[in-house]
Amino acid sequence: MKGLGIGAAIGILFFLIALPFFSAQHAMLIGIVALLVALWTNGALPLGVVSLLPIILFPALGILDVKAVAPNYSKTIIFLFIGGFMMAIAVEKIGLHKYFSAKLLSFFPNTATGIIYALSVTAALLSAILSNTTITLMLLPIGLYLTQNTKLKVRFLLAIAYGASIGGIITPIGTPPNMLLLGFLEEHGVEAPSFGEWILLVSPVALAMLPAIPYILSRSVKNESVHEIDTTIPMLDNTQRRLIWILSALALLLLINTPIKPYYSGLGLNEKLILLGFGLLMFFPKIGFLTWEDTRDLPYEIIFLFGAGFTIAAAFTKTGLAADIAHKIAFISQMPLFWMFLLVALFVSFSTEVTSNTALTSIALPIFYEFAKDMGHEGVVLMMVATIAASYAFMLPIATPPNAIVMSSRVIKVGEMARIGVFANFIGVFVVAVVGYFLW
Repeated sequence: MKGLGIGAAIGILFFLIALPFFSAQHAMLIGIVALLVALWTNGALPLGVVSLLPIILFPALGILDVKAVAPNYSKTIIFLFIGGFMMAIAVEKIGLHKYFSAKLLSFFPNTATGIIYALSVTAALLSAILSNTTITLMLLPIGLYLTQNTKLKVRFLLAIAYGASIGGIITPIGTPPNMLLLGFLEEHGVEAPSFGEWILLVSPVALAMLPAIPYILSRSVKNESVHEIDTTIPMLDNTQRRLIWILSALALLLLINTPIKPYYSGLGLNEKLILLGFGLLMFFPKIGFLTWEDTRDLPYEIIFLFGAGFTIAAAFTKTGLAADIAHKIAFISQMPLFWMFLLVALFVSFSTEVTSNTALTSIALPIFYEFAKDMGHEGVVLMMVATIAASYAFMLPIATPPNAIVMSSRVIKVGEMARIGVFANFIGVFVVAVVGYFLW
């Protein structure tokens, strides 16, 4: 009950603070969002329960009617996520992730620095095809096992968390803010990057971050000793080989479906249907690997979280609050483009530290859209910069799920994560702004 009381008090406080500057409806929306963020953060209610509250609160308090709220929980982009997670459950069920992890770890030296790079790269690459939350949970026991040296253990766990956040941006399904952006662009009739285009666009960001962040983590521990690690790569059985063929077929289909304008128009297939189709293929006899009982592992609370994020974004747009806030910060649009990108990335990255990156993205996108929609392609780039920056928050546990997961080990202190993470934040902000300006 204490957590609920704190959440309600925060919601009322934000409503009262906003009231002198906004209309009563807008102040009420700000208060509701503050309440939701507080409850998402303090764990007073299950994540899925909090994510369903907008269906009741928004109509009851005059923000949006229920007919405008409910469709946000069944947007087509959500089915891409469901299909991707079905594939992820199959990979975990047959143990294929252990093969991939051992193979990647075997490529690096058996030193403190080598292991930090191995964990970061492994987490990043796996987070590109599976949820970064899932990958962090999967690698957490490995990071805890590798050493009894507390200082090293902290760096290993941070390498996992930061690597998962770095790699989560590589594909649309790696982390929720990516999907929020694609869903938002689709909702507003803006052409969004395809699956392959997204990878091509954001890979330079990840490739720049992957050497930099492990280097920061390894600077003060490179002379620490570690015991020998078993990097024996397990043999693949027939079931695992079959899944590798299916994953390869999916990757090939997504690749040839990706248009390369103006040279190649792609196959024109709907990528959401491709991912969902391959996900459902996991249940077919003699082809797939799952039974319906396995769907208990689907993260339904994250699906509801998407719905809540889309609802918040819709409310900010339809009530005019996004336009009102955009008007108040319109000075940003007068800045030179590079400095605009840098300021937006800096604002989003550090704002995300005190809330979830999913919640912040759902709030930020409609705001930036209001003054970005007249910028043409540069406006889409601005929203991509904001979205990627939301995943590059490394200082506090509530900023991203990977941060929270490694903090649950009780090995890392918040102050230590913040001290190391602030440098990673600034590097991420700079890299995203530079890539956005020069390449996107």
